[in-house]
Amino acid sequence: MSKLFSEFNIGQLRLENRFVIPPMCQYSAANGQATEWHLMHYGNLALSGAGFLIVEATGIVPEGRISYADLGLWDDKTAFSLKKVIDFVRLHSQIPLAIQISHAGRKASTDLGWKSDQYIAPESPNGWQTYAPSAIPLTTGGTVPKELTKNEIKTLISQFAESAKRAVEIGFNAIELHSAHGYLLHQFLSPISNKRTDEYGGSLENRMRFVLEVFDAVNAATPKNFPVCIRISATDWIEDGWDLKQSIELAKQLDKKGCGYIHVSTGGLDGGLQKIPTINTGYQLPFAEAIKKEINMPVIGVGLITQPQEAEDAIDKAKADLIAVGRGVLYDPRWGWHAAAKLGGQVAGVNQYMRCTPHGIKDLFRQE
Repeated sequence: MSKLFSEFNIGQLRLENRFVIPPMCQYSAANGQATEWHLMHYGNLALSGAGFLIVEATGIVPEGRISYADLGLWDDKTAFSLKKVIDFVRLHSQIPLAIQISHAGRKASTDLGWKSDQYIAPESPNGWQTYAPSAIPLTTGGTVPKELTKNEIKTLISQFAESAKRAVEIGFNAIELHSAHGYLLHQFLSPISNKRTDEYGGSLENRMRFVLEVFDAVNAATPKNFPVCIRISATDWIEDGWDLKQSIELAKQLDKKGCGYIHVSTGGLDGGLQKIPTINTGYQLPFAEAIKKEINMPVIGVGLITQPQEAEDAIDKAKADLIAVGRGVLYDPRWGWHAAAKLGGQVAGVNQYMRCTPHGIKDLFRQE
């Protein structure tokens, strides 16, 4: 019996297996609104055999987007466009859907991911003023973000909650807070990017305050037992930055508050400063494993995992409860089918594709 293809619960949300598709930016929205690309993209991934699908980073406000072509969830138009995607997916799949809500902070106002890694100046077309815990640019000579005032912080907390309400209303099954990869929540956590001297900076308790207040507000804005979850970078890979020890303390605090799961990645705060020793298959799993030992909530592990047996072994060895496969599933949109065939598991099937099962493989598909 494959552990990767065994059932799992996130609170009261039932997953048919432990293969997760993580959020991956598509840079294909128009004024924050989902387009036909998103219908095709998520409709395709919904038939991948995954047990859980997390929609890409979605800005809670226009200036919270990473790029001008990112998804948003801040008004009726952006909500309606995303609801069309959900309804489209639901025509042929019952896969649970989460959405990652985000504010990019000082990493906002960029060009499209495949065009350039340059940040767009506030006065330029498609650019805007960025905001951060402290007025520290991401790169030397780059845009200097405005330091958020305490009133602006309170407003942002409310905007996270409003975005979460919209996510529930249009049919998402879970919410993931983006506190990884150098975006705003991560910027507050890290002493590299947070040099504040008020109650939101300095000590670990203070640097965690914004993240915990956002979690509380989102949790209060959603129905009882609705999974409110988080993704973190467990380390900055920078000396004297955010690290595993601090991540464990944050995870413990979130665990007490009833967080649905913690999705453990690393890095992204500052590409120029970070020093990753090696990047190989599963290189981030040790962080997931260390955090898992300290908490009760489920842990999602990720990190260049492409082979089914790698994912199976990670769960079998209790390195994580679920495994996210990102770029691998873009390369092979039926990754879950192929993994189930190799590991002896089953995936949800659709009538139109039932005849595609290779000779010698029996009982691969389970009718939805």
